[in-house]
Amino acid sequence: MKVAMCQTNIIWEDKEKNIEKCVEFIEQAKKHNIELMLFPEMSFTGFSMNINNTKENYNYTVQKISKIARENKIAIGFGWVEEMGHKARNKYTVVNSEGNVLADYAKIHPFSYSGEDKYFVSGASLSKFKFDNFTIGLLICYDLRFPEIFQALSKECDAIVVAANWPASRKKHWKTLLKARAIENQVYIFAINCVGKVGDLRYSGDSCIINPNGDVLSSLSKVEGMVIGDITNDVK
Repeated sequence: MKVAMCQTNIIWEDKEKNIEKCVEFIEQAKKHNIELMLFPEMSFTGFSMNINNTKENYNYTVQKISKIARENKIAIGFGWVEEMGHKARNKYTVVNSEGNVLADYAKIHPFSYSGEDKYFVSGASLSKFKFDNFTIGLLICYDLRFPEIFQALSKECDAIVVAANWPASRKKHWKTLLKARAIENQVYIFAINCVGKVGDLRYSGDSCIINPNGDVLSSLSKVEGMVIGDITNDVK
């Protein structure tokens, strides 16, 4: 399976410009025969609590990215904000190369330290999907600090995606916990973060692919770009 993590400098709360950037990455990815592309948490808005500007129903971003996936014959994972009455849900969706939804996950652990829990409703279930000969689970950012959900997913998953907007000030935690989750659960970790100044915070990226031994197979720090891996499912 050829997978790419697209480490983007997200343009604050501007869905259209960020989706244009997504298409630019897809053009690059097609040259590498990428099958699955993964974008960060809240891929097209940044980690914003301004949910009145970012939240939407299922018909906008999902349909738009599904169309892009179908036109380019590539599977895409992306984060977006789902309307839930006066609140919202922090979502991550994967669509296949035909534009059909493979998996849909709502973040179980909102980042209460920043007040995310005041605006976002917690998800209530785990999500996974089949791709190539892998079973892949989905988690989002702060979920990384809760080992139990990784353990639950690893009972059936060979790889787990961690999509994030993880600040540079805590990058040591990011790197350490990702390796730990790979080793303790014997899964591949596909970790995709944003980079640069997004809103009021700075991000170092450090997107990476980690194997079940905790080895970093590919990574990228401090710059926008893609982390590419050609992964064989050798999880025992």
